[in-house]
Amino acid sequence: MWKLLRSRCLLAGVSLAAGTGLGLTLGIHRDPVDRLSGLPAIAADSGPPALYPPAPATEIVKFGFPAAPQLRSRESYMLAYDPRTRNAAWVLEQLDAGRLQHKGSERGRCEFREDPSVHEYHRARNSDFKGSGFDRGHLAAAANHRHSQKCMDDTFYLSNVVPQNPNLNQNAWNNLEKYCRSQTKYNKNVYICTGPLYLPRLEPDGKVYVKYEVIGKNHVAVPTHMFKVVILEKHSGEIELQSYVMPNQPVQENIPLERFLVPIESIERASGLLFVSNILKRTNNLKTITAGISDL
Repeated sequence: MWKLLRSRCLLAGVSLAAGTGLGLTLGIHRDPVDRLSGLPAIAADSGPPALYPPAPATEIVKFGFPAAPQLRSRESYMLAYDPRTRNAAWVLEQLDAGRLQHKGSERGRCEFREDPSVHEYHRARNSDFKGSGFDRGHLAAAANHRHSQKCMDDTFYLSNVVPQNPNLNQNAWNNLEKYCRSQTKYNKNVYICTGPLYLPRLEPDGKVYVKYEVIGKNHVAVPTHMFKVVILEKHSGEIELQSYVMPNQPVQENIPLERFLVPIESIERASGLLFVSNILKRTNNLKTITAGISDL
């Protein structure tokens, strides 16, 4: 299964781009006549057709953009929301030992609730999870933000959770969250990016599909896998990067976390996110990339 995961991750990075242009040229350079239109194709260096000037950008968006990046900034984390899946695409946190040592909150006072900043068409609701068999699994873990009641409360927005297998949520995934918190003892800062994956799978008909369950009336997507990228900033300034993927299914609690390490490239290709290049734009101190076991 894990070999297939890695190969499918590599598949996700393949992209195609094609473009054609038809119209009148000024006679400086003529390409062969297009067989569909009967008109010569525009040369790549001839510029836009003179008879059809481009519309001003302000006119194109006269009635607004149909969508825009949905970023949410809380006191202790940031997320990018994907309205199609009713889940976050990623959640970013920064942990340090000082805040983790301070306990200024009570989890019992927290309640899962809708995110009012998300349009009602694209919003997950508690009723979607009822009877689904899935936990409301935190992306930014509640225990990461216990220094403040407000900060812990913010982690209970449904925009910060995904449908997660209860066994995974309460065992192996919980162990990974604990591990991340423990790293604040040995590092200046710990940055964590967490999110869902929807990975392709080979089906009996020999074709590859991306399939996932949806739950509730609002069709909240159930991820096939979960990722967590951990960026460790050492006191020396050096940076270490670790990347994990777990399937959204029961996982034995005693399996070492090292078994879930994967090459960061696999997550970048599968998620559409970039980590290494962004780090290298800001520092030359990226010294270690823990690549994981090769047969994952």
